[in-house]
Amino acid sequence: MAVVGFDVTLRRALAEGKSFGDVGPYEELKGRLRYAIDPANAANRGVTDVALAPRNAAGLVEFSADLSLLVPVDRARASGRALIDVVNRGNTVSVPNFNHATRPGFVAGSDPNPPIDVGDGFLMRRGYVVASCGWQFDLPEVPGLIRLYGVEAREHGQPLRGRVYVQLQAPEDVADFLLSDRAHQAYPAADLDEREAVLTVRDMPDAEPEVVPRSTWKFARVEHGRVTPDPRHVALDGGFAKGRLYHLAYTATGAQVIGLGLVALRDCAAWLKHGEAPVRVRRAYAYGRSQTGRLLRTLIHDGLNDDEQENEAFDGVIANVAGGMRGEFNQRFGQNSKDRPWTMAHLEPFQVEPPGRLKVMYTNTSAEYHRGDASLIHTDPGGARDVEHGPSVRVYHFAGTEHGTGVWPPTDTQPAPADPHGWVDRSQNLRGVVNYGRLLRACLVNLDRWVTDGVAPPPSRHPRVADGTAVAPETLAKTFNAIPGARGAARHPHGLEPAPRRHRRRGAAARLRRGHAAVRQDAARARGIRRSAPGRRRALRVTRRLSQACPRGGARPRGGRLPARGGRRAVARVRRADVGGVGLTEHYFAALRRYSAIAFLRSSYSSHGMRQIFWSAPRCCSAFGRSFVIRYASPMYSWAPR
Repeated sequence: MAVVGFDVTLRRALAEGKSFGDVGPYEELKGRLRYAIDPANAANRGVTDVALAPRNAAGLVEFSADLSLLVPVDRARASGRALIDVVNRGNTVSVPNFNHATRPGFVAGSDPNPPIDVGDGFLMRRGYVVASCGWQFDLPEVPGLIRLYGVEAREHGQPLRGRVYVQLQAPEDVADFLLSDRAHQAYPAADLDEREAVLTVRDMPDAEPEVVPRSTWKFARVEHGRVTPDPRHVALDGGFAKGRLYHLAYTATGAQVIGLGLVALRDCAAWLKHGEAPVRVRRAYAYGRSQTGRLLRTLIHDGLNDDEQENEAFDGVIANVAGGMRGEFNQRFGQNSKDRPWTMAHLEPFQVEPPGRLKVMYTNTSAEYHRGDASLIHTDPGGARDVEHGPSVRVYHFAGTEHGTGVWPPTDTQPAPADPHGWVDRSQNLRGVVNYGRLLRACLVNLDRWVTDGVAPPPSRHPRVADGTAVAPETLAKTFNAIPGARGAARHPHGLEPAPRRHRRRGAAARLRRGHAAVRQDAARARGIRRSAPGRRRALRVTRRLSQACPRGGARPRGGRLPARGGRRAVARVRRADVGGVGLTEHYFAALRRYSAIAFLRSSYSSHGMRQIFWSAPRCCSAFGRSFVIRYASPMYSWAPR
């Protein structure tokens, strides 16, 4: 067993000892989970650089992770099911998403052990053990975040060196940047005077980059106007302009064995099923959203679900709002927080099939289709036809929803998630208020029945090329443009305009609910995505559908406007650049040309209430600063330009 101990540092009653139905009260056990893995074991050979990790006297690689374990006080009342909460940048996601609860916002100096909001207790009433396990070594130094304590790979006793490619952007003018995303720990530059380091700037991801002269910037930080050399920062003469996209390629030193994060999650599940854990379970399911949905797709793709005893750790996975992306979670000098596909060194495969008996649900909102990659999980790269997953996969589109689970009251701002800077995201319109959390509950109930009883869940429901529900965005832009006072970005980061069309069948949410009484006990009142936030049912009830005629049986969908320059020139740039170097962005867009821009196929979705549609400024729009994803808004609240 790879887990060799659990050092409990905090034990407390959950929700002040509240009883959750027949299961009774819960408690939290919080501490450090200790691991010792065999780098030569077949289960671990897929971990990049594990052979270069330091070993103990027994030849094992030791590391540890924070763990928060929510368990029934009476262990006999547990259901035998565990939900592995794959924390997002150190923050819990399972209890907030499934229990309709809030989660604390950690900042410097905050309480590392705040009370846990259990919401309506959905998971507890069903006897789930919830394990929030750290997997990410490079989190900001903020108390309360759940992290991994990993090891550095070394060759002949020396730190590794390698190329790092980082994107930098701020919603305000800044004098310097930390060389990471969202203030995560940065890889230090190996040479402060490196001449081969390249800094570029552009205004859109697909725009031609402008190389910033090496003489105008340096590896340094600026404090009170004083420039101090620093291998983890970059400073530019005159400062960095807000909203502009800067990309830096440089040689870094000190590579962590980043794939140990995947092993930590896997072996935490195996420990709960087979080890000397405080509670024993029979089934383990993993839930990740956004960043950690991509992490789970990476774990499946890299074949890391089998533990050292050749047992499958996870029985089921829900990878939520990951789209068609994976991430740098198992590569040398990987950046865990990086989430821009044009800055990553991989594209295919988009269809990630699970091995063995593992059951997987890929769930996405309309935001991931507008973002440009969700359709790739169920089409061929050329966009000519639909592609079906195997029998162990379901793909569901939560129509008309945004990346998050909705906010109330309506707002167009929010603190930038997991970012110690304190910056605020600003969307062009009010954000969506529809909470699709009950659909996630439906997925979990169906996943459990699928694994435990062999009852197949509803068929996949998502846009399809064959029936015209997956369409090119340029055929739909007319609808958005007709909305009085609507404010959308003049240009999508990929040069495309998204818009909805009419559903000719019931949406994914309704089909997911249909015919499942066990789910309807919890979802009937909500009516899936038809239910508004509390007290606003009438405002958001689906009373209309925004229609837009879409051609059927026409030519193969095209991606619309793509960068004017590219083709052979872009490919030539890639050949001249290292993987992960300055040519990576050009490689990304050159590849999309080859794929006929299928990444930009858009789903149809119903509009909620008073045509709840629209999306935010792209993140690179300087007028609005850091806007990350598609945001929806109701014109019933405000459409007036600011």
